[in-house]
Amino acid sequence: MLFVWFWLVAVMITAYVVLDGFDLGAGVLHLFIAKTDEERRTVIRTIGPVWDGNEVWLLAGGGTLYFAFPLLYASGFSGFYLPLMIVLWLLIFRGIGIELRTHVDSPVWRGFFDGCFGISSLLLIIFFGAALGNVIRGVPLQRDGYFFLPLWTDWRVGPQPGVLDWYTVIAGLVALVALTVHGAHYVALKTNGELSLRARRLAGILWPVLLVMTLVSLWATLSIRPELLNNYKTYPVLFVVPAAVAASLICMFLFRRKADDKGAFLSSSAYLIFMLVGAAAAVYPNLLMSTTDPTLNVTVYNAATGQHSLSIGLIWWGFGMALAVGYFVFIYRMFKGKVSAQSGTGYAK
Repeated sequence: MLFVWFWLVAVMITAYVVLDGFDLGAGVLHLFIAKTDEERRTVIRTIGPVWDGNEVWLLAGGGTLYFAFPLLYASGFSGFYLPLMIVLWLLIFRGIGIELRTHVDSPVWRGFFDGCFGISSLLLIIFFGAALGNVIRGVPLQRDGYFFLPLWTDWRVGPQPGVLDWYTVIAGLVALVALTVHGAHYVALKTNGELSLRARRLAGILWPVLLVMTLVSLWATLSIRPELLNNYKTYPVLFVVPAAVAASLICMFLFRRKADDKGAFLSSSAYLIFMLVGAAAAVYPNLLMSTTDPTLNVTVYNAATGQHSLSIGLIWWGFGMALAVGYFVFIYRMFKGKVSAQSGTGYAK
């Protein structure tokens, strides 16, 4: 049962990264590939009907984490209090950037909220990537399961790190490049003309950067946590996951060269999925690792709620997920196809 809930949480976080990842990426690049206000409105319209729904997966993942592994929730929210507050404010600014840009017919007004949207999206990606880096690197857990992290210390990976150090910065940059490429593929898929070409061109420029950053992140991870290969050595079948990451990168390159935007987008989705699956497989059964003493690690065994609650919760989780998946299938089918500055549901008029 603990194994099942570990992977349910992992699946929900992965769904959030893939779905909200493309609209975060679109937010980063809309100030760079959109040359006019009409093109910026078009980029926003590509995500207008779905961006707030995509964020449901973040809330659902957090709620599931709280239910299944309350110790991890308590430890993480206490130790990561400062970055979580930063993330909360970035989510707020990103939302108002989309919703308020059209309330006053002024270039200065629209420019300010376009900046809110773009900069918040960029910083959110970096902080989310750094958060994953913190989980993999570990934190200075105490015997009571809690810890404190300053925003940074000496930028080194050690027993008393900060939220940001050289490793978590690498993780943040990998996330930034990966989700920007993912967003570029989505914008290319949903738009026409010069805007689609620019998005496709940007994805092509960033693809070699993504390849290099992926290799650098692999080297960095094994440098600070060589024990993360233990599960792979115990279960060699897991090596299919890094092979799938490599295959998704190759497919991304080939589909983009053929101007197959749907194939490229699905390939970048597969890249994100297999990167996260690989990380989850490497850390299991750990949920949060200690930088000082491995016996203090928060694991699925010492962080889980009662077995009866997990069994009953699985039934209700299934009902909830059926409703959520049904809604997302409906909304994505309803708003499939290309968009323009004049089409959509009222966003960015």
